[in-house]
Amino acid sequence: MYQTKNIENIKQVSIIGLGRMGHGIAQVYAMAGFRVCGFDESNDVRQSLYSRIRDNLDAFVVHGLINETEIDPILGRIEIFDSESKAASTSQFVLEAIHEELTAKQEFFARIEEVVKEETILASNSSTFMISESNKKMRRPQRAIVSHWVNPPHIVPVVEVVPGPDTSEKVTKATIALHKKIGKLPVRINREIPGFLINRVQFAMIREVWDLYERGIASKEDIDTAICGSIGFRLAICGPLAVCDFGGINIWSTIYKELAPDLRHDAKLPEIIQKLVDTGRVGASVGGGIHDYDPEVVDEITSQRDDMMLKLAKLFCDRTS
Repeated sequence: MYQTKNIENIKQVSIIGLGRMGHGIAQVYAMAGFRVCGFDESNDVRQSLYSRIRDNLDAFVVHGLINETEIDPILGRIEIFDSESKAASTSQFVLEAIHEELTAKQEFFARIEEVVKEETILASNSSTFMISESNKKMRRPQRAIVSHWVNPPHIVPVVEVVPGPDTSEKVTKATIALHKKIGKLPVRINREIPGFLINRVQFAMIREVWDLYERGIASKEDIDTAICGSIGFRLAICGPLAVCDFGGINIWSTIYKELAPDLRHDAKLPEIIQKLVDTGRVGASVGGGIHDYDPEVVDEITSQRDDMMLKLAKLFCDRTS
């Protein structure tokens, strides 16, 4: 297995699943100089890969993160294959970004293990399933690990690295080192737990936000504005534990004791959200969820979001470098 000291042995990575997450992950590795081998079961997704990544790279040029002359070389380091086995067989690191379904992931790891080299690290981009669940059918689960990227993956700096109880420490260290090498901020999760770290915190907030929305405490527009312009604004600069330190843990403790009993704490999905799901209003991709979206401007809204995130990412990376 790879050790941190010979991380240079990893020259080629494979990304299986080239959709919303996979294409951005492939881009990051290619930008870092790696040869990237990609596969997706959808022919349309495979055919659109280069144009989607080129659009991302054009935005990077606008923000001065790369030069325009770098675009073609970056794209040239990505090769699309017509089969999963061809895409993965010669790589030293293979990441799945397939659909979020446990049986599919278990079958993938059992299948891919038979076509890769013995020393190849196998990673999952799952945001839901622990690697101890996904590796159930593997012969050598010690080489499997979670590498959880956050959407949009080509912009958001942090990647959660989550070993399972069977994962080799050498694999964990090599995976962390690899993500540092490509310019990401790997966060090691010391012990498997459903949702890992980021999603547990995110859904604790979402549960309360959905409750406030359902009870009409504030409008949907004002809820988004309030969180974006306060908690979100502050957390981009200072982590939540540091926020507690600067605010005074004694003060936070007093507020916690008073407020915690009144916060939403059950596991029931709010009725207002269930109705949205039942009626097919599941988000921007279908023209509406909690907010309404004109299908003709969804791409423009996404582009504006990414533009703001790129500005923030540039500031964030400058601060942490």
